[in-house]
Amino acid sequence: MLLSFFGLIIGLGLLIFLTMRGINIIVAAIVCAAVVAASGGLGLEEAMSTHYMDGFTGFFKSWFLTFLLGAVFGKVMEDTQAAKAIADWVRRKLGAGRAVFAVVAACAIMTYGGVSVFIVAFSVYPIAVALFKEADLPHRFIPAALVFGSITFTMTSPGSPEIQNLIPTQFFGTTPGAGGWIGVAMALLLMVSGGLYLSRAVAKAVKSGEGFGYTYDPKAAGSANEEVAATAAEAAETKLPPILLAIAPLVLVVAALNLLSSYISTTSAVLIALLIGIFAGLVLMNKYARHYWAMFAKGTENALIATANTCAVVGFGAVAAKVPAFSAIVDTLVGLEGLEYVSLGLSVTLIAAITGSASGGLGIALPILAPIYMSQGLDPGAMHRISALASGALDSLPHNGYIVTTVRAVCHETHQRAYRPIFVLSVVIPFAVLCLAIVLYMMFT
Repeated sequence: MLLSFFGLIIGLGLLIFLTMRGINIIVAAIVCAAVVAASGGLGLEEAMSTHYMDGFTGFFKSWFLTFLLGAVFGKVMEDTQAAKAIADWVRRKLGAGRAVFAVVAACAIMTYGGVSVFIVAFSVYPIAVALFKEADLPHRFIPAALVFGSITFTMTSPGSPEIQNLIPTQFFGTTPGAGGWIGVAMALLLMVSGGLYLSRAVAKAVKSGEGFGYTYDPKAAGSANEEVAATAAEAAETKLPPILLAIAPLVLVVAALNLLSSYISTTSAVLIALLIGIFAGLVLMNKYARHYWAMFAKGTENALIATANTCAVVGFGAVAAKVPAFSAIVDTLVGLEGLEYVSLGLSVTLIAAITGSASGGLGIALPILAPIYMSQGLDPGAMHRISALASGALDSLPHNGYIVTTVRAVCHETHQRAYRPIFVLSVVIPFAVLCLAIVLYMMFT
């Protein structure tokens, strides 16, 4: 047992280290799964060919079509210029004086409408640069604004079409709107508290003398000034669709998902909703679309990569779930009599933190824990919302894929400069909200 615990800790630590070093998550997950299996007394052949692949293919089978249609929908919104139109409309309406709120609002509108967070980041970033430069706000807060608007309150809110809000429906028999008034209150609390923190942090930095003053990393091409100029020139040359047309597919996706999920399974509802969004985007903004087949080809490529990365993490978790140490941890958590909601939230949170993936944490924890708690007669809606909130509480540690991409690839920043506000917005505040949600569900369910 001691060796199993030691191997589990080493394997998890190695997974975090390798991903932070930029090693492909699929390769890292396989290597770390082998370490955990060997130290846990599992045969490597059985661990990798059976347990790992069962976890990998099981998640792929359940969620690939959702990832696929979501990625294609995102490419439709990107290639028809709808995403840029929404970001530009928010910029014009709010102006540089409310640059932080404008960036957060643009991200939130698109992610709550079902657009991939990566597409949102790349679409909104140029607008954010222009706004922050005009208002002379520190560039290092742009990643925090993008993260806050994309993967906090929008990802875990009732009614959201994001995968983190959909996975629990499969295990608890709920709809995307599950969680009642507590779920809605927690979403609003996340939005308000995070917004207040971010605005005050930026104001404090400005008061201390910080301004936009930023030059890209030498490895990145160009400078901030060049990007602003390029963005302005592109906007002037590109005719963007009207805001009502641009936002219509998002509204249709959310409305269709929440309406249909009351009559059919959530899995079917989200597929139909995304198909409606894709069709609406292509029809309403037909003249703005440039390369139809390229949208589907690139969307499929993005879906394969995103799904495979998540499946790799789930496969690692499937191997970890078979070692004695993991079973001992689960037994201890499940044995917290009268604290079932606490153990559920803590389990999902810890696994999401370890893997650096909200969907991966849910995919590993819920197949094991959901049947146990469902058999105890706990409220499915409460468990759904606690699981969703828990998946977004500690998943955004430095090795999280979206964090790394946003900070480095999108914003050309460094973790040293940009991660502190991200940590508060996507880890500290969501974890505090999760704790409050658990207390409220224990009191009122």
